[in-house]
Amino acid sequence: MARADASGTRPVAVHFAPDQIEAAARLGRPADGPLRRYEAWAQASGLAWAQAVLHRCRALLEPDSERADKLFRAAVRLHAAGGRPWESARTALVYGERLRRERNKKAARVQLRAALETFQRLDARPWAERARSELRAAGDTSLAVTDTHALPALSPQELQIVRLAAAGRTNKEIGAQLFLSPKTVSYHLYRAFPKLNVTSRAQLAGLDLT
Repeated sequence: MARADASGTRPVAVHFAPDQIEAAARLGRPADGPLRRYEAWAQASGLAWAQAVLHRCRALLEPDSERADKLFRAAVRLHAAGGRPWESARTALVYGERLRRERNKKAARVQLRAALETFQRLDARPWAERARSELRAAGDTSLAVTDTHALPALSPQELQIVRLAAAGRTNKEIGAQLFLSPKTVSYHLYRAFPKLNVTSRAQLAGLDLT
C-alpha cells in the first residue's frame, strides 16, 4: 500500500488529480474530491508550480468568466517563477482554449502559441497538435511546419502528393503521375493540410518536406 505524504494524501492520487479535474470540467461534472486532494498537497508542498496548477484546476471549474480569468492569470504568474515547463504549457493551453471559447481570440493566440512552443520543445506531439488545432480555431493561419515532426502523421501517399504539389504540380498532373484521379488527389491534400498546419497550396512551397 502506498504511503501517504506529509499532507496525508497518497502521492498517486495527487499525481492524477489535475487530470481528473480537467476531465470533469470538460464533461461539466463536479470534481470536489480530486480538488480537495490536490489542494491539500499543493498547499503543504509550498512549491510555486504546484500552486500554479492548483490555480489552473480552480479556474477550470470556475463558471464565472472574470473569476476564472483571475485564477488563470495567477497560475501564469506562478509558472513564470520557473520549473515544470510541461505544467506551464498545460496551463497556457487550457487558458487559451477558454479565451477562444469566450471569443477573445487575440489573447487566446498568445497563450496557445506559448503552449505550442513548449510542447514542441518537449516533443509532446499529441499535445502540440491539440494546441495547433486550437490556434487554427482562434484564427491563426501563420503556422507552418518548421521541422520534420509532423511528417510522420502523413500517410506515404499523402507525403508523395504533398511533395508534388509543393513543386507546383496541378492535381491533374499529380494524378497522371501517380495513376490517381484529380478528385482523389484533392481529397488527400484536404487531409494533409491540417496535419502540416497549412491552409493553401501556396504555403507548401515553404515547408521542408524532405
